[in-house]
Amino acid sequence: MNGAPNLAAHSKRKEPPHTAVDGRHPKHHRPNGELSSGGDNTPDMEGDFEGDYEEIDESRVQALLPVGPDTAEWQATIENVVRNVVSIRFCQTCSFDTDPALTSEATGFVVDAERGYILTNRHVVGSGPFWGYCVFDNHEEVDAYPVYRDPVHDFGILKFDPKAIKYMPVAALPLRPDCAKVGVEIRVVGNDAGEKLSILSGVISRLDRNAPEYGEGYSDFNTCYYQASAAASGGSSGSPVVNIDGYAVALQAGGRADGASTDYFLPLDRPLRALKCLQEGKPITRGDIQCQFLLKPFDECRRLGLGPEWEAHMRKAFPKETNMLVAEIVLPEGPSHGKIEEGDVLVKVNGEMLTQFIRLDDILDSNVGNTVKLLLLRGGEEMEVEIEVGDLHKITPDRFVSVSGGSFHNLSYQQARLYGVACKGVYVCEAGGSFRFDNSDNGWLVQTIDHKKTPDLDSFIDAVKGIPDKARVVVTYKHLRDLHTLHTTICYIDRHWSKKMKLAVRNDETGLWDFSDLADALPPTPPVPRKAAFIQLEHTSHPAVADLVRSFVHVSCTMPMKLDGFPKNRKWGMGLVIDADKGLVAISRAIVPYDLIDISITIADSIVVEGKVVFLHPLQNYAIIQYDPKLVDAPVVSAKLSSEEITQGASTYFIGYNRIGRIVHTATTVTEIFAVTIPANPGAPRYRAVNVDAITVDTNLSGQCGSGVLVAQDGTVQALWLTYLGERSAATHRDEEYHLGLATPTLLPVVKQIQRGIVPKLRMLSVEFRSIQMSQARLMGVSEEWIAKVSVANTAHHQLFMVTKRTFERNEQEGAGALLEGDILLTLNGKMITKISELDIMYSNEFLDAVVVRDCEELNVRLPTVAADDVETDRAISFCGAIIHRPHHAVRQQISKLFSEVYVSARTRGSPSYQYGLAPTNFITHVNGKATPDLESFLKAVIEIPDNTYFRLRAMTFDTVPWVVTMKKNEHYFPTMEWIKDSSEECGWRRVTYEGGKVIEGEGPDGVMPTGEGSTEMDVDVSVAAVEEE
Repeated sequence: MNGAPNLAAHSKRKEPPHTAVDGRHPKHHRPNGELSSGGDNTPDMEGDFEGDYEEIDESRVQALLPVGPDTAEWQATIENVVRNVVSIRFCQTCSFDTDPALTSEATGFVVDAERGYILTNRHVVGSGPFWGYCVFDNHEEVDAYPVYRDPVHDFGILKFDPKAIKYMPVAALPLRPDCAKVGVEIRVVGNDAGEKLSILSGVISRLDRNAPEYGEGYSDFNTCYYQASAAASGGSSGSPVVNIDGYAVALQAGGRADGASTDYFLPLDRPLRALKCLQEGKPITRGDIQCQFLLKPFDECRRLGLGPEWEAHMRKAFPKETNMLVAEIVLPEGPSHGKIEEGDVLVKVNGEMLTQFIRLDDILDSNVGNTVKLLLLRGGEEMEVEIEVGDLHKITPDRFVSVSGGSFHNLSYQQARLYGVACKGVYVCEAGGSFRFDNSDNGWLVQTIDHKKTPDLDSFIDAVKGIPDKARVVVTYKHLRDLHTLHTTICYIDRHWSKKMKLAVRNDETGLWDFSDLADALPPTPPVPRKAAFIQLEHTSHPAVADLVRSFVHVSCTMPMKLDGFPKNRKWGMGLVIDADKGLVAISRAIVPYDLIDISITIADSIVVEGKVVFLHPLQNYAIIQYDPKLVDAPVVSAKLSSEEITQGASTYFIGYNRIGRIVHTATTVTEIFAVTIPANPGAPRYRAVNVDAITVDTNLSGQCGSGVLVAQDGTVQALWLTYLGERSAATHRDEEYHLGLATPTLLPVVKQIQRGIVPKLRMLSVEFRSIQMSQARLMGVSEEWIAKVSVANTAHHQLFMVTKRTFERNEQEGAGALLEGDILLTLNGKMITKISELDIMYSNEFLDAVVVRDCEELNVRLPTVAADDVETDRAISFCGAIIHRPHHAVRQQISKLFSEVYVSARTRGSPSYQYGLAPTNFITHVNGKATPDLESFLKAVIEIPDNTYFRLRAMTFDTVPWVVTMKKNEHYFPTMEWIKDSSEECGWRRVTYEGGKVIEGEGPDGVMPTGEGSTEMDVDVSVAAVEEE
């Protein structure tokens, strides 16, 4: 669970982490085929115990039933019951209330065969958007949608079309809550992760335990639960608990996960009432007084003030009862506030003595809007209070608004009860996009936005409507766990990637959430020039070094959609101004990974201006971005870049910015200059620097700073200090970052072209080199003559470079003109190559004359270089929750063959892609048998697929394993969208939506903008300050 362990009960609702070879998705990464559970939306603790099911086929029922005189009778009962039990496979398509977006499965059973009602758990149906289907015992499948989910208790009702089941009679399982008694032998009939029928035996041991608490997620309360030893596991959520007569006496809901085979069942009194209301077409009224009660035994009640006289009355009226109801949590500002206190013992309601939740529920549900009288014992004194019964549905959110990548709704009674706070406020159910706060935790309540108070969702909507695009506004918020602390942040409001503000409202007639547009985006306010002054760097002996502060700017980047396997959706770092007159800034590609991005540049910690991408280097880990210098009235200074290579052992001055953005500096020495060898990321290829020298220095500050420079005494910048994105750690599931220097001479040719208004047209060798020592070179065939030349050419490092990996090029011609793995490079255009920086000659030559050693033989080859023009992604498709584009450069660096030009880069939790197992790093080769070699053919094929119908995809994993997946299209929540790079658009990208057979420029009417929260890697439940990554 997300919170502290609860010793009384642990949920069995957690899907174990999927495993993968080298972090890459296996061939069939299907949640449906794993030990997933319908309760993944109730977060659970690590190390959950999963009890073993008896896995049976119907033909083996006789053999596996308990031996005894009732075996034949149980056999007949189970044969009837299993026909009513269904496997529910579903998506909760977006985060809402206590439920995260997820895909999972559970169990349910038919309770009305004529109308098509299925009873299951509320944590399966969820409180937000649901999309799913049911599979019957004979493997017939039918769509199902929610018609009721209880606001508090753990049950919900799905509806299906009984006429769609053609090959077996559909029968209903009678609900008999009156048959639940201590000592009754029961069977839990469900599915074990959708694989096989599962039957567990047990005996009801308690009828009066309190509802289990599952931590910081959904939990039932104000009801009793039954207890039995059945050892049910995840997929059993929603299973019927039946007696020998074939009646459902309870609903399986949860259990312990610490090794004890204890399960908890929900009584069926309230589900039976709800079912009857649906059958009769009556509203399901639910009353509440915003007070949580617990069952406590008489001995504890005595300590709370239960006197002997009242105890005698209660024991006489309820001779089999040993508990009474005691107030546990009273919500502030609720109906009970100021009237009931924690520890009050409930004796009577409306003059009727009661000790059980079932009767209390009856009274409250039938008195919504009326006043009830409660007789309480408080410290031995009788207290009679009158409380108005509220409508529980009104404090259970049934709508949410999505704007700027975030989603919001009114705080629910569930959350308010969990934290003991007033049931009011605007809850951030999806903290994404503009509203991804500094802490990635969930549970935020927005207090104000743009200096306007937001006590409820309507006031929040009104406030956001008036905020123009690209505005920076003050947002204050609190966390439910700590309402004493007010947090303040500045949010950049994005209404250009997410132009529409959408309201989603639950529709229990259709089971869908209906989307509507609330307001068009207001145009951005034209920026105006602003004035600022820089800080002065103190305690430096060199004024020229201190002046370099005026060349640094703070760069903040937000990526509205994940492309190219990049794991984050927000990054920041410091950039170096290389031309103040033109507003050019150099920065790491670990900060600016691609150009579908929003860039904010802060100058002198005061002036914030918009930035745009000018140039992305394909190999050397830097980008050039630009701002409008006319908007900046500050003494910004262009950094002077050195044209001379810095050397090992040279003294230099380090200026860097640490993790909290504070400047630090020290004198230091260059310790090493070496060819960078950052490991490739196996789980999801993403940009990494290759064929470039890296610099390290002798100071601890270098490891603390991801941005900075190495500078000479005269203020000349000798190297940029950059963050290099590395591989994802298999142990911590975090992305490694390396902090290294990049010598400035390598930037100068590109910078000079950009300053002249020329877009650099680089060319490159499609290989990756690594350095080798002379001992290895000699064994690979390099002659003694060449080895002697190396020692003369480079006295500091006796090294040559060997091809370790070829980059797959789409139009490459096989032949003698290509470098091969294992080749040792001696010269290019007559110059000996002993430093990686000497490879820079490739960037400006269409052909290179090379001398290489291959298979111990010296060869003269004419090497063609390839243009770097099409290295960056310029088109992406969002389909069924998957982000698809051409295989980007990092993929081609790691693969020897492209199976198609349709590459899955990321996917969204709760989507069809996630449910059916279409994973990042898959290549899609066919749709419904039609070849899809490129994005154009793929898009044409998928937009022809009717909504809510199955289709076939043939795919190939990164590791050359072919497989086929069937998926069902969902346009309502996941419309097909295309993103096209277009310089005529203000954002640089254009969006087209394909929905319902229509082509819509921009956003469609349904669904919400895919956030940067998509998964690009193997999905493991870890808490990270980013996705998804995850």
